[in-house]
Amino acid sequence: MLGIWIVVFLFFGTSREISAVNSSTIQASYFGTDKITRINIAGWKTDGKWQRDMCNVLLQLEDINCINLDWINGSREYIHAVNNLRVVGAEVAYFIDVLVKKFGYSPSKVHLIGHSLGAHLAGEAGSRIPGLGRITGLDPAGPFFHNTPKEVRLDSSDANFVDVIHTNAARILFELGVGTIDACGHLDFYPNGGKHMPGCEDLITPLLKFNFNTYKKEMASFFDCNHARSHQFYAESILNPDAFIAYPCRSYTSFKAGNCFFCPKEGCPTMGHFADRFHLKNMKTNGLYYFLNTGSLSPFARWRHRLSVKLRGSKVTQGTVFLRVGGTIGKTGEFAIASGKLEPGMIYTKLIDADVNVGNITSVQFIWKKHLFEDSQNKLGAEMVINTSGKYGYKSTFCSQDIIGPNIPQNLKPCQPQIQL
Repeated sequence: MLGIWIVVFLFFGTSREISAVNSSTIQASYFGTDKITRINIAGWKTDGKWQRDMCNVLLQLEDINCINLDWINGSREYIHAVNNLRVVGAEVAYFIDVLVKKFGYSPSKVHLIGHSLGAHLAGEAGSRIPGLGRITGLDPAGPFFHNTPKEVRLDSSDANFVDVIHTNAARILFELGVGTIDACGHLDFYPNGGKHMPGCEDLITPLLKFNFNTYKKEMASFFDCNHARSHQFYAESILNPDAFIAYPCRSYTSFKAGNCFFCPKEGCPTMGHFADRFHLKNMKTNGLYYFLNTGSLSPFARWRHRLSVKLRGSKVTQGTVFLRVGGTIGKTGEFAIASGKLEPGMIYTKLIDADVNVGNITSVQFIWKKHLFEDSQNKLGAEMVINTSGKYGYKSTFCSQDIIGPNIPQNLKPCQPQIQL
């Protein structure tokens, strides 16, 4: 035995240690058989802070049994943790079995949330418990798990629903990743392509300084940052049910090119806590992955739009076109749509990832800025702007007959009737 304890966390920080070996500790705790149970499972050498933070956020949303698994004594060294997770997975399965047999609790109400090695540990437990409700894999560990049989790693057969967030899904020697490159669930999400996250330092710049002691620290920080983004994204999603919309696509390259915009008729899942709202019966199991972009700092969620602007004016000029979009909920900042040669009559289109959910579009503002040495007397305007939302593909069209000088905002009004470019 590894001396494993399971700790229940409640909303106000009150906690109680419980153990399947002594079921009276469960009975004496705050465990409720009428509630959903979510068990947070850390990976290698983790102090448990993210687990405590996760419980605190979860309990803001719902009245649940929030349980944190402490197996630090068996996970201090990576290779030992890989070997021990089979035993720990069996203990978690035993704990759930005690809930079923002694408390009449349904395994379908259990949700295991595992980070790194904890994701595979959750899979091991799930493989032993028929009818387990859900497993969420948060950047499942890669080393010793790449291209392995599903029996030894997290797999979609380990629970009724398995969702996975990949944030460092690359081989450690070639692409500097510690997450698995394998798709593991019913839904596999790849924010920002799933390999390296914006806001996490690159490793090339520190290497050029030739300070290898510092570089070792930078490398550890790099892996920690990318790897940890998975549970940071999940935690943010808990109180934001409409955030992190993910789009089915063959590759991140295709997604960035706009080939998978907007959501198909089956809809799009949201990455994170509410991924289980997506109906699996609507899914096409044809090798699609789910992509989205995030910000580099919290709050990370972004909302995808396609903006197209048709220019009007008297002559070609050099400059940059910006748009602001406002809605019933909020307003975006400026987005550069086109830069360089600006030609009246031409249509310029760009995909943007807004840092606010603006709701239904109510306003569009156009502004252009001239490049250095351009004639300041030149005038341009937006004859028409079309905004297409990523979630539903709704289009809003705005028009104007004005042309303006540089740095002067132009407010467009909804076209009557709505027309298309």
